[in-house]
Amino acid sequence: MAANPALGVVFHWLGGFASASFYVPYKRIRLWSWEVFWLAGGLFSWLLAPWLFASLRTHDLLGVLAAAPRATLLWCWFWGAMWGFGGLTFGLTMRYLGLSLGMAVALGLTTVIGTMGPPIFHGTIGQIAASTSGQLTLAGIAVTLIGILVVAKAGQAKSRELAADNHTGIAEFNLKKGLAIATFSGVMSGCFAWGLDAGQPIRDLTLKAGTDPLSQGLPVLCIVLLGGLTTNALWCAFLIARNRSLGQFFGASAEPANPERVPLLTNWLLAALGGTLWYFQFFFYTMGESQMGRYGFSSWTLHMASIILFSTLWGFALSEWLGASRRTKALVWGGIGLLIFATIVIGGGNMLAVGK
Repeated sequence: MAANPALGVVFHWLGGFASASFYVPYKRIRLWSWEVFWLAGGLFSWLLAPWLFASLRTHDLLGVLAAAPRATLLWCWFWGAMWGFGGLTFGLTMRYLGLSLGMAVALGLTTVIGTMGPPIFHGTIGQIAASTSGQLTLAGIAVTLIGILVVAKAGQAKSRELAADNHTGIAEFNLKKGLAIATFSGVMSGCFAWGLDAGQPIRDLTLKAGTDPLSQGLPVLCIVLLGGLTTNALWCAFLIARNRSLGQFFGASAEPANPERVPLLTNWLLAALGGTLWYFQFFFYTMGESQMGRYGFSSWTLHMASIILFSTLWGFALSEWLGASRRTKALVWGGIGLLIFATIVIGGGNMLAVGK
């Protein structure tokens, strides 16, 4: 099956939409602590959904993984675990640097590390930069970074304008600590792309087993997400033990003084929906990556751009931008425009490479 970068971009947009949407069901969960609903949803995100969909859409999943080199499995798991640390520390970045600087540093580093790391590691970056198609793709990545900065700046302006006390500062601002955490979070979050890159031997094996090329990345996700499950589950277990919140899985309330009954079944269904939506971002990501041809490394940039794009659009849909000034709205729409333009440029670069 020949690569089709245009189709790949569509898959990446579907993945970005899924990623931007997964927290919407989580917001409707009631009387559960963060660590409880995060772990409940995570069981679907990192364990149940990956193995279910890989079993349905690939051939001989267990046989393929059993035949994979042990070093490959270890590296896929390891990079997934490192990615887990990045996600867990992302919130602290916003806490100490604020939205604009925090997003710019963390997401910028995630984009660069996840996108440029594999081709630099494999020694192909020079070859990419020497071709017109590669230069176009790299230019699109640069535009994406500018778009991230613009959207982050608009988000900071919105927060400042909508603050009830019109306070423009950050209560716990700490540049030194914030930059250290943002750097750690950004680098670790980009490790997911390294985990997918390390899984190439698994892709080769599942293709030999007869798996459709569109689904070749699904067995890799099973192992990478086991790494993510390890990190997140350990942290959530620590919080559950510290906060004594284990009973919430079975009907206890996070607010004992609240007479309202815990909607246990509804909470589990919402956690399942949110967790599965989260998984779908990478379900479609692997499909998109399979269509990008020689420059599959650019998939990570497309993924980040689409997440930010659709997250911002969700913000408008949920009225989060009501009350923001015209200047701020124009700024965020400018950032969205840059991200869309970057997607087109990257897709064009990949199509040019396929045509050669």
